Amino acid sequence: MHYRAFNRILPGLLLLLVALALSACGGRARPDHIAAPDIPPSFDVTLIADKDGQFDLDGATLSEEDVKGALRYRRDQNNAARTVLLKRGEKQKVTGRHITGLARVGFELKARTFLQEKEGGEITEVRGEAAAK
Repeated sequence: MHYRAFNRILPGLLLLLVALALSACGGRARPDHIAAPDIPPSFDVTLIADKDGQFDLDGATLSEEDVKGALRYRRDQNNAARTVLLKRGEKQKVTGRHITGLARVGFELKARTFLQEKEGGEITEVRGEAAAK
């Protein structure tokens, strides 16, 4: 009798242990962001978090790809953006989607990207990394 009950519980316990092991091995969803000791006194571009993971740049709502295009255009005009700051919007918090997009923009365009999640709060640097293949 006890052997049958043990056979019913054992697969469940094994499944639970495997799930716990896999969750412990999972990576971070957000890129690295660290407190920046050398924050520039001013930023070349300031983005505002907008709804649906989009960004507000000088009053225009842009997707991540549009932001990359705007920064590439600045670079082509010999006015490259070396530092980009993302701030919280009036009605929109900074989400993981915003941070991931900002990290990709900085990585692809070789710009330093910074984040200020709260008005008047701490500014952190966001660093993107190439994915391992």
